[in-house]
Amino acid sequence: MRFDAVLIVAFGGPGGPADVRPFLERVLRGRRVTPQRVEEVAHHYELFGGVSPITALTMEQARGLEQRLASAGHPLPVFVGMRNWHPLLADTLEAMHARGIRRAVTFVAAPHHSYSSCQQYRENVADARRDLRAGTGADIEVTYVDSWFDHPLFVEVNARHVRDAQAGLADDLRASARLIFTAHSVPLAMAEGSRYCEQLLESARRVAAEAGLNDWALVYQSRSGRPEDPWLEPDVCDYLRAERARGLQAAILCPIGFVCDHIEVLYDLDREAADVCREAGLPMVRADAVNADPLFLDMMADVVLRTLHRHEHGRPLPIVAP
Repeated sequence: MRFDAVLIVAFGGPGGPADVRPFLERVLRGRRVTPQRVEEVAHHYELFGGVSPITALTMEQARGLEQRLASAGHPLPVFVGMRNWHPLLADTLEAMHARGIRRAVTFVAAPHHSYSSCQQYRENVADARRDLRAGTGADIEVTYVDSWFDHPLFVEVNARHVRDAQAGLADDLRASARLIFTAHSVPLAMAEGSRYCEQLLESARRVAAEAGLNDWALVYQSRSGRPEDPWLEPDVCDYLRAERARGLQAAILCPIGFVCDHIEVLYDLDREAADVCREAGLPMVRADAVNADPLFLDMMADVVLRTLHRHEHGRPLPIVAP
């Protein structure tokens, strides 16, 4: 089976102040979020000029992946389609179709599986394909890469970023610092219906071991639901306050659940969590997300190439509901 292209599917983010509220409207459509909360989140984006780094970083990932595929003898174009802002998935699939693309390997830029982190992306791709069929009478077949939450290169790049962050602590604090992994909180019912927590814990365990740190924890950030609805806990800020009171000497934050340093990382960790640590007198450093680190780009190329090789002599079997 011959693939024509690679499609990276990511969250998306505003490109300027005028985009912020329309972007949030798309993100929060159908969710029970108060207008006050919407304005609060809008302010988070406005603190950074209304621009999320996720688009530029994802485009950089796409360029790096394209270069690696060409070097490996598979010169495929790499496209980016976003769930919530431009370039939107539907527009990207139309552009791909116009270029003659009919079969694409698809990489969802979310390492851990839950409805909102992976399944919803797949539903968005299915919706965009349906729109394409309605508009053109044609389709683009998609084949997803395998899970990569435990890929050795994903583990290695995160561990290296952890060690780089650890080096920013005072010499006498490095050995006593706790490695605190963060991921996006989701509703408890959603988590219980997926392997989200299991995969997060496995990624965290492997990264901590690779970084040579035995003292670690997994916490959550960025919850957006109503206070009365149960979501995954503990919240990172609550955790930092409580553990400082119990004698925690220093913290290394690692956003293991995110592949880009976008606004939820920059605000929730670098501002909000950092303020908590300052107030509590807790020394804290933060590891970079994987972003466009060459090791992460190598990982992306590896999982795409494995998919190409796996299907080079036949079509992937369709997924049929039981």
